[in-house]
Amino acid sequence: MRSAVLVSGSGTILRAMLEAGVPVSLVLADRPCAALDIAGEAGMEALVLAREDFGPTFDRGAYTAKLVEVLEAARVELVVMAGFGTILGPAMWESYPDRVLNTHPALLPAFKGWRAVEDALAAGVRRTGCTVHLATPEVDEGPILAQESVPVLPGDTPASLHERIKIVERRLYPQIVLEALATGGRSLDEAARRSRAAAP
Repeated sequence: MRSAVLVSGSGTILRAMLEAGVPVSLVLADRPCAALDIAGEAGMEALVLAREDFGPTFDRGAYTAKLVEVLEAARVELVVMAGFGTILGPAMWESYPDRVLNTHPALLPAFKGWRAVEDALAAGVRRTGCTVHLATPEVDEGPILAQESVPVLPGDTPASLHERIKIVERRLYPQIVLEALATGGRSLDEAARRSRAAAP
């Protein structure tokens, strides 16, 4: 399977993927970012599909359609979101059903959303962690592929806790991507089937 990594930021997850030996066919960013430098250093194909509008008039559907067009032209079969900051529209899920991976800094279904680390601290939990899951149109709702917990320590700040979660993420996420590639996506299909069977 040919994989693409979608990036928006520092590229630490992308670097972890490359160091783990994940074969990446394409890196695609929605804005200029440091992750593109990491791709360039590795001699990889990297493209920017710039998101020009970050306000309420952003045409999510049109942007997603362009992104899918780029992925399909590159014959991408597996999409790996790595700190990608744009929520995508229906065209992504229509073109890549059960083939979009994401990671989240909490033990889903707990603490969904953008402030997962802050919310875990505010709730006073003793443990939180990292979840690798299939991305779906409903944010942070997709079938869970793997989880690993991280202790919340006395005196933790959002930054210190998030950094320990990232250490787990950089190890766990590449493992799941490698498994998906090695099985030709069969591991993802099985996770999706289990999730649908368990749905009320």
